[in-house]
Amino acid sequence: MTVFIALLPAYILSIFYRSFLSVIAGPVMADLGIGPAAFGLLGAAWFIAFALAQFPVGWGLDRVGPRRTVAVAMAIGSAGAFLFAQAGGALSAGVAMALIGIGCSPIFMSSLFLFARTAAPARFGLLTSLFIALGSLGNIAGAAPLAIAAAHFGWRGAMMAMAAAFLAATILAALLVRDPPPRPASAAPDEGLLQGLASIVAIRPLWLLAPLTITGYAIVATVRGLWIAPFMTQVHGFDAVWAGHAATIMAVAMIVGAFVYGWLESRTGQAKAIVLWGTLLTALGFVLLALSGQNSHLTAIALFSLIGAAGFTYAILMAHARQFFPEHLIGRGMTFVNFLFIAGAAAVQSASGWFIAEQRATGFDAASTFANLHWAFAALLLASVAIYAFAPARPKG
Repeated sequence: MTVFIALLPAYILSIFYRSFLSVIAGPVMADLGIGPAAFGLLGAAWFIAFALAQFPVGWGLDRVGPRRTVAVAMAIGSAGAFLFAQAGGALSAGVAMALIGIGCSPIFMSSLFLFARTAAPARFGLLTSLFIALGSLGNIAGAAPLAIAAAHFGWRGAMMAMAAAFLAATILAALLVRDPPPRPASAAPDEGLLQGLASIVAIRPLWLLAPLTITGYAIVATVRGLWIAPFMTQVHGFDAVWAGHAATIMAVAMIVGAFVYGWLESRTGQAKAIVLWGTLLTALGFVLLALSGQNSHLTAIALFSLIGAAGFTYAILMAHARQFFPEHLIGRGMTFVNFLFIAGAAAVQSASGWFIAEQRATGFDAASTFANLHWAFAALLLASVAIYAFAPARPKG
């Protein structure tokens, strides 16, 4: 319970900052004077910094503990949050997003580290799913509420309020996070940063999980964080507030999916099967969205919701990977997997912005452009899950 009190507010803000740009895409691009490609890079800056920070974060969790790791990183993120609210151009906004990414980088991993070190292994998937589901309130805050706040106070005023919230969450985490008891003396010795990374890379089953780890979360995060609102405005003529409502519905579906997946994993223990079938259902959602998403806004919102609920396998895939890590490498092992999640999101966000810009420059209209993007997402998911199907369900022996 202490983990939830200390770190859940920070995690809600972390989820907010990886998903909010879609809802205020129009005014941000107009104010900063950027197009879709640069906008995609702006979103990617958060994910790039977050991903690169996973390596020192993993070392910090194993060697100095979560309390100091979280406090230092979140102080950097607080500065970035205030900078973004006052950004004068694409460069300063990108730097600000990178600083926020650093600030958010240890929050979820510290929570998982504490769950892994203080709770029974059988409860890890359930606790992780519950934490993600509650943290996904940040997805909701970054949808219709943000659109309404931006309409009344401007996007800069809304983001200044979020920066103040980030600073408050930083203080709360610094005061309440406690390091877990040290491991028993009989535990395997600590390894250095590079030696520990080499040990993790040598775990062969992880490479069968890697393609889906890189693409699965990235695609869902990109749709929710960057493109659902532009899709609804450009294809179906929604204004910013109504596009925010559509994003809210998808965000709620993601929360429901996280709860359902956590319950299923705790009841069955079949992490691999849950991820596999959930990913296939997500790919089907993208196929249907590419075929019929432009025909009806209700159909589009329903399919975005299906994608959000079925595709939010993040926690269960993390629980699957966690089984393969020795006790002394839990922190670095989970942050390595999270690096793959977030690096994939950075790549997909930047590539999707380039893809949309190229499609529009070629002459495709908005509906055809997004349909082609959704076909590409479906193909990536199917290729990744085909490799994942060969991964072992659990360690041998």
